[in-house]
Amino acid sequence: MGITLEKALLSDGQIIDIRDNYTYNLGHIPNANNIPYYNLLANHSHYLDKKNIYYLYCDYGKQSSEISNRLNSFGYNTHNIIGGYQEYTQKY
Repeated sequence: MGITLEKALLSDGQIIDIRDNYTYNLGHIPNANNIPYYNLLANHSHYLDKKNIYYLYCDYGKQSSEISNRLNSFGYNTHNIIGGYQEYTQKY
C-alpha cells in the first residue's frame, strides 16, 4: 500500500530507507533509518516488530513497493512512500 510523503512524515511510524549504505549517505529523508532491502528481507524479524508501522522508500518507489508487499505478506504493517527519495528531493 502506498502513502504520500507528507503523511509518512507526519506519522508516528518509522521511516526506513531500503537503499544501500552508500546511497543513503549521499542523502536521505531526515530521521530515516537505513536498512538495505537485502538485509531487511533476510532478517526482517530482527529489524521489524509486527505491532509497529513502517514506511519504506527507495529512489523512486518501485523497489520499496515490492519489498513492502512482501513484508506485508509476512504479517508486517509496511507502506511504500510514493515517489521515494526523488519525491522528497523535489519537495524539500
